[in-house]
Amino acid sequence: MKTDIILAGVGGQGILTIAATIGTAALQNNLHIKQSEVHGMSQRGGDVQSHLRISDKPIASDLIGNGSADIIIAVEPMEGLRYLPFLSKNGWLVTNSTPFINISNYPDNQDITNEIKSIKNHIIIDADAMAKEIKASRSSNIVVLGAASPFLNIKFEDLEKAIRTIFERKGEEIVNINLKALKLGREFAETQM
Repeated sequence: MKTDIILAGVGGQGILTIAATIGTAALQNNLHIKQSEVHGMSQRGGDVQSHLRISDKPIASDLIGNGSADIIIAVEPMEGLRYLPFLSKNGWLVTNSTPFINISNYPDNQDITNEIKSIKNHIIIDADAMAKEIKASRSSNIVVLGAASPFLNIKFEDLEKAIRTIFERKGEEIVNINLKALKLGREFAETQM
């Protein structure tokens, strides 16, 4: 079993939390993980990406080659498109539909959506709206993670356990809201597949 994941977004959108959740679930299942350096995280609004590799066998490199990623998880649609050269021909792009417009020449959102829809395996989710519905606007990243969960080769229950582990110090209310966000994303993905 091997899963190569590209995480993409902009600073402040929760890429590190997604990586920590997947990584925690993998470690709790005695899987091997390697993660590349995350770029841009110290600058809110700067692009952030990470390579995350999970396997039941030792992993030599933390970098994913072009055309090798099983999934791109993007919390910002243009950032998801930026890393398409890494996606394998049968890989999945799972992205939030809400743009983070941080540059003056940001492309038209409809053009971005059309480009995403041209990819064979894709899920576009309005994670921001779904997170607001459950009064958890800061959990849109976890909604996206939920939508990506069918493609991670990790049991959903193990992701839930990882959420509990990561957020337990913030209290039961935060744990529960993130579990709800994860489930919302998963349910949406199941209707799209």
